[in-house]
Amino acid sequence: MVGYFGDPSNDQSHEALVDFLGPLLEEAGAESDDVDDLCSRLAALGSANGHAASGASNGSGVKALETSMTMSQATSSTLEFTQAPKVGDIRHAMSSRGPSGTTVDQRKLRNAERKIAEKRAARGGYTGQDAIPEWNPNVKPAIIVNQARQQASADSRSKDVKLENFDIQYAGKKILTNANLTLSFGRRYGLVGKNGIGKSTLLRAIAHKELMVSSHLRVLHVEQEACDDTPALRSVLEADEERESLLREEKSINSKLNKASTTPEEAATLSARLKEVYAKLEEIEADKAESKASLILNGLGFTPAQQQAATKTFSGGWRMRLALARALFCRPDLLLADEVTNYLDFPAVVWLERYFQKWPSTLFVVSHDRSFLDAVSTDILHLHANQLDHYRGNFSNFVGIRAERKRNQLREYESQLQYRQHLQDFIDRWRYNAKRAAQAQSKIKILEKLPPLEPPPSDDMEGLGEGQDSVYFRFPAPEKLSPPILQMADVTFGYDASRTILKNLSFDLQMDSKIAIVGPNGAGKSTMVRLLTGESSPQKGICNRHGRLRMALFSQHHVDQLELGGSSVHFLSTKFPGLPEEEYRRVLGRFGLSGMAALQPIGTLSGGQKSRVVFAWMAMSNPHVLILDEPTNHLDMDSIDALAAALREFKGGIAIVSHDEQFLDAVCNEVRVCEGGTLTRFEGKVGVGDGVVRQYKKSILVDE
Repeated sequence: MVGYFGDPSNDQSHEALVDFLGPLLEEAGAESDDVDDLCSRLAALGSANGHAASGASNGSGVKALETSMTMSQATSSTLEFTQAPKVGDIRHAMSSRGPSGTTVDQRKLRNAERKIAEKRAARGGYTGQDAIPEWNPNVKPAIIVNQARQQASADSRSKDVKLENFDIQYAGKKILTNANLTLSFGRRYGLVGKNGIGKSTLLRAIAHKELMVSSHLRVLHVEQEACDDTPALRSVLEADEERESLLREEKSINSKLNKASTTPEEAATLSARLKEVYAKLEEIEADKAESKASLILNGLGFTPAQQQAATKTFSGGWRMRLALARALFCRPDLLLADEVTNYLDFPAVVWLERYFQKWPSTLFVVSHDRSFLDAVSTDILHLHANQLDHYRGNFSNFVGIRAERKRNQLREYESQLQYRQHLQDFIDRWRYNAKRAAQAQSKIKILEKLPPLEPPPSDDMEGLGEGQDSVYFRFPAPEKLSPPILQMADVTFGYDASRTILKNLSFDLQMDSKIAIVGPNGAGKSTMVRLLTGESSPQKGICNRHGRLRMALFSQHHVDQLELGGSSVHFLSTKFPGLPEEEYRRVLGRFGLSGMAALQPIGTLSGGQKSRVVFAWMAMSNPHVLILDEPTNHLDMDSIDALAAALREFKGGIAIVSHDEQFLDAVCNEVRVCEGGTLTRFEGKVGVGDGVVRQYKKSILVDE
């Protein structure tokens, strides 16, 4: 404790300083003469300052404290206010209020700040510690995996996949923490979760052997695109490495047998080996390989002419279809498929659903198409909050279980809250009553021993189509236009005179139209979109657009519309200059792109986030008509639902090219089938429980 150590008399000040500082300095090794000299100088300095000060009550700047204090209590405030606060500084206002102590629990404050930062990071928002990442199209961040050492399995040839206690980080972001993953051979797993949560990263970690998977398992990831002079059919056949190896060996053995220099002994050995090769080729049905490959390509939309075309002649979407065909032909032990339906038309999706239902090995697929997951998956894996949860059944069963679990959690939380409130009410009523004080103290101890009560997370179903309030899209209502708005009559179009794509096509889009355009690939859907937007002109017929019509196009290759090196805010400012930055960020936030995500380069965003940038751009153009070509690609289920709700409320005309059955049924009331170069209206049956798009899908199954 420190008390009075100085007064107006220099001698008294010297003695007080010696009494206080002497033992401390001598214990530290100082000589008594040096201590006495230091105290004399300090006393003289204090006396001089006291006489120089004006208005001092006792003539000295050294003042006796009114009460004693502990030095450790004063340390933090002394360090904080080492420099004198200036007038107007917030520290000046604080220091003028006199001594005061904080009542904030610093440990709880730090924990609260950490939780807020974690929640913001989970939503893709600004955490206060984030740095804007740089974008380099030639460099991909490494996947960092921390996995516990695997124990030797009793059956080393088992085709089950079992990964325990592993962590995954990607680009500095935690994807999974202390996770477990078990894939039983022969089952079909659907991986779901919101955009940017790390689903594709998990698949790549398995495919690239970052996670330790048994070496005897054949794992194939549908992501590599073939691009060379090899014909499409030949490219699929070459994907079966075992068959290709056996065929090469057969050719080599026959070549050696036909040589005159081959001795009888060598010929006998070669003949024996050739019999083994033939037996193996017969076992894998190599003679039927070409017909199987052709059947797969045909199901995915490849015509006979396309099957013989070089792979480099195909667009990116068709190359991904070819990669899927190679995977289906190989039939690996574990097939990893990431959003494969994004590149398929409606008939191809129906064909793939039926093909996967008979898939003999393990399937691990990422998709946001609920009808596809319902038709294909036997199990659902939910990636959320750095954890991986497993559910039996298809997607609809999973949603029901999750919703019931959420209701149970809410009931449990409300029950616990009511119980604690009952205890608190008893304590407040009787703690100062002499007869009930003991009982009140007992209730206090019970209440103190209860664990902290936290409400169930509000984003429990986020990204799964059950948290619609978390994402909200909106397109502004345009002014009314008198018809006709957008009209095509007897239009014929072809890129050259030898091949006509569309013939005698008629189409009428009004301000209240919501039309779904479906049909197989190559039938002319994208060509029709280009005719509607004016990118192409018809060879014959009339394409009429209102003079004041504003159209907004969401292209299937919408990434080409973006500037990947700049931020989303910068992109909108180049399209709509002159507005404050807050306005661009407000629009982006409306489409789920807030915080640091709006400021980082577009090239570093996920596919779903890039789609949101395009939607924000479309909204700012205030269109009368929306033309959407595969808008649900890469969007999570919450975003798909939010987009469907926004389109239903939109007061202008809509034409959508998509394969997402539930999305189309939620938005559209008309279906136009583009097939055989013509456009016909599909007449659904009124009064049937299914939507018109669902009825069209069923008609495809019946036709097959």
